[in-house]
Amino acid sequence: MTSDTPAPLAGTSLAAALAAGAVVLDGGMSNQLESAGHDLSDELWSARLLAAQPEAVTEAHLAYFEAGADVAITSSYQATFEGFAKRGIGHDEAARLLALSVELARRAARQAHDGGVTRPLWVAASVGPYGAMLADGSEYRGRYGLSVGELERFHRPRLEVLAAAAPDVLALETVPDADEAEAMLRAIRGLGVPAWLSYSVAGDRTRAGQPLDEAFALAAEADDVIAVGVNCCAPEDVEGAVATAARVTGKPVVVYPNSGEAWDAEARAWTGRSSFTTEQVLGWRDAGARLIGGCCRVGPTAITSIAGTLTPA
Repeated sequence: MTSDTPAPLAGTSLAAALAAGAVVLDGGMSNQLESAGHDLSDELWSARLLAAQPEAVTEAHLAYFEAGADVAITSSYQATFEGFAKRGIGHDEAARLLALSVELARRAARQAHDGGVTRPLWVAASVGPYGAMLADGSEYRGRYGLSVGELERFHRPRLEVLAAAAPDVLALETVPDADEAEAMLRAIRGLGVPAWLSYSVAGDRTRAGQPLDEAFALAAEADDVIAVGVNCCAPEDVEGAVATAARVTGKPVVVYPNSGEAWDAEARAWTGRSSFTTEQVLGWRDAGARLIGGCCRVGPTAITSIAGTLTPA
């Protein structure tokens, strides 16, 4: 964190804010960057711009803050030492880019405050699943053939770098498999930064097929975890998952589904129609959701509607 990075709100952590009421997340980073004309067709996805055009990442974060988001999720979802190495980027430079992802979101928060936004703003460092590094769609299946210990060793190094960059929270997101969740929960121990855990789900199960009550239970006694829930799923799968997460863990629930369109990993394209509506948000809140936003294909306009629904003037 730089010396001029403002605190989100003196004495107020994100956990405290969640205890007080609903907090608005941002929307999809990739669709916001694509709408600005950036090509995200390679395996690094939005993480490519950390090196190529970092200012574009800041602009995307700023658009969401100005739209009403209270929390920016960094562009590090697909940023890993292994993924960068495939592009010839060494360990030290990869570590710099991971840390930069947090600073770019902080920079956007400063610009938003300078532009007249007065509410507290937080930064969540995105930590995607192992399958995101593979860039073959396996993050929507899980079951990589790796042990919990192997997955922990994969995740820990970049978690250490992201935690050292001082985000407000680590976003363990789009997790398809309870085994990987267990590995990630082990990997955050001792880092000194709180986390949320959100699964990608299909119906009442993880993408790997485990019952959600068992998957959420892994985080129930984890003191470092301030919220649990789901993301990168169909809006129709959210409400039941929220109720299960709240019942099993007693923690605030995080939800940020896709637009409802489906991702074709082979064609690398979205298909179908959007089923995301802001009217669904009140049902999610009533079921226990406190940290609410959107994932892929959910843009600033939708975030403005969510913010207006949760915190009407």
